[in-house]
Amino acid sequence: MTTNMGKLDRGGRLVVAALLVFLALGTSVLGSGLLFWLALIAAAVFTLTAFVGNCPLYSLVGLKTCRDC
Repeated sequence: MTTNMGKLDRGGRLVVAALLVFLALGTSVLGSGLLFWLALIAAAVFTLTAFVGNCPLYSLVGLKTCRDC
């Protein structure tokens, strides 16, 4: 699996994931229904892709946000 995400993209995904987890678990903004679970799933996907450095959607459309890949 090749890297197709740059450092800024990966860091941004971690920030968004942390925000989604905070909204889901730390507040009552999302409630306990579908939005709650979608936020946690999205946070998990963002975290996984940030650590791996590869976004499958980027691969499908041929997008790369890193300079040396």
